[in-house]
Amino acid sequence: MKRYIDGGEAVLAAFRALGMHYVFCASGSEWAPLWEAVVRQRQEGLPGPQYLDLWHETVAVGMANGYALVTGKPQAVLLHAGPGLLQGSCAIHGALLAGAPMLVMSSESVTYGERAGCDPGSQWYRNLSIVGGPHALAPGIFKWANQAPTIETVHELTIRATEMAQRAPAGPCYLNVPVEVLLEAWTPPRFPHGAAAAGRKLSPPEEIGQLAQRLVAAKHPLVMTETAGRSPAAARALVELCELLAIPVVEPQAAVCANFPRSHPLHQGGNVEPFMANADLVLLVNCRAPWYPPSNRPPLATTIVLDEVPQRPHIVYQVLYADAYLEGDVEETLRMTAAAVRERGFDSALIAQRRERHASAHAALAAATAQAEAKAAANGAAIDAIRLVQELREQCAPATIFVDETITHSRVIQQHLRLDQADRYYYVQGGLGQGIAVALGVKLAQRQRPVVLLIGDGSFIYNPIVPSLAAARDLQLPLLVIVFNNRQYLSMKYNHLRAYPDGAAVNARYFPGVDLSTQPDLAGFAAPFGMLGITVTDPALLETELRRALDAVAAGQSALLNVMLDK
Repeated sequence: MKRYIDGGEAVLAAFRALGMHYVFCASGSEWAPLWEAVVRQRQEGLPGPQYLDLWHETVAVGMANGYALVTGKPQAVLLHAGPGLLQGSCAIHGALLAGAPMLVMSSESVTYGERAGCDPGSQWYRNLSIVGGPHALAPGIFKWANQAPTIETVHELTIRATEMAQRAPAGPCYLNVPVEVLLEAWTPPRFPHGAAAAGRKLSPPEEIGQLAQRLVAAKHPLVMTETAGRSPAAARALVELCELLAIPVVEPQAAVCANFPRSHPLHQGGNVEPFMANADLVLLVNCRAPWYPPSNRPPLATTIVLDEVPQRPHIVYQVLYADAYLEGDVEETLRMTAAAVRERGFDSALIAQRRERHASAHAALAAATAQAEAKAAANGAAIDAIRLVQELREQCAPATIFVDETITHSRVIQQHLRLDQADRYYYVQGGLGQGIAVALGVKLAQRQRPVVLLIGDGSFIYNPIVPSLAAARDLQLPLLVIVFNNRQYLSMKYNHLRAYPDGAAVNARYFPGVDLSTQPDLAGFAAPFGMLGITVTDPALLETELRRALDAVAAGQSALLNVMLDK
């Protein structure tokens, strides 16, 4: 057996040096050199990342995204040339929005068979060339993209691109490695090295002191956050500061994870409108889009932004009206601010009044939620989405992680799940069609915990269903998929009505782009993959069928519960 040490080994050695756990591959013919290195790694018993063959680019990228959301650690994704990059672009853009670090790689040919002794394959000449190289396709969906032009640079460029993916703002980076580089003989570096951990950035004491002073002086402060819960430690620090000064917390429409305990008296739901007139200080903690329209800000408020990357470079139009920025580590900044507040002192009577006022408002929200659930439960003719979410809250184990790829039901889900832990909810960002893959990535990172994907029927149909369910089976990642099925793209209809409330479509009772009534029984996709498939139409059976699906997943069998909703 000949032992080839070439560009494939150079790339895999870089993955090992980076401490990667997985290589997610949607196969392309350029990766034979890396496959050879992967087989040799296995034969020789070398430590290194686990290689995963997947059937679709969205599955590969989405799983890397879900894994990174849980662990914060970048993994490698191998795609095929320019077409594979384009096929995976929706999921790549989703990872960019989510701030999920990963290294995506694909290839091109630079000699097209003209170099003696190096045949990349005629397909590169006939079908796969992209003017400017595949990295020319990358701007807009990657944080950084480049080519590894030589065998001498491919190893270090692989390490560098991954380190860049992990630095704030975290996100996907792309490296184009030509076939000829992968096939060329490689000499390992004289001084092999890994990647050092990123340094921690701290807000300076004077900025902490100014924030503490402003918070103490404020009569009507407000915290808004979208992603503080990505770090459970930061979420705990946020609770500590808010409890100290009785500051209410709003998670706006753009919230994509659980950031503050829903049962906490200071949690004020997702609507900022009740605070718009009186708020005199708004603290935006990892909150990229606090109000809409962007100019609709609280008119009397000073706005303080606490975020390591307050101005997101991938957002075209972002208006925060910031009066001050604190750009150090969020957890540490919150803890230092709480300490500075204690040292400075505050008006205990004012805080007590504020605490009582916000607790009363929270109780009113909780009563309205309970009333909505009672109304949904009393509906014996059809299944209400609120009833479905209530059943999930009551029957799912406390450690369950929920991944959400719904649109019209997402607010219902966030409100009625009532999650109190920061690491139990992830909303899938970007275009629809990634949810199953992201949930599989979350499950890969948290094998010991139940993972439930909440997905609309339209979103489910957008997903690469066959490759996704095959991955769940082949990788032994039992998953519960709950389809919120209203047989339509309801969000499309709502957008139509927003612009044309009295237009032709309303008059004709015909809304193009909405109808999904001819879909097959979605539960039928389960059987070919050894999954339990159930369709529920009767409200009286919802509880028992959900229990049956949960028991199947607990026993190691994936399940698909297709719930037919009233709307």
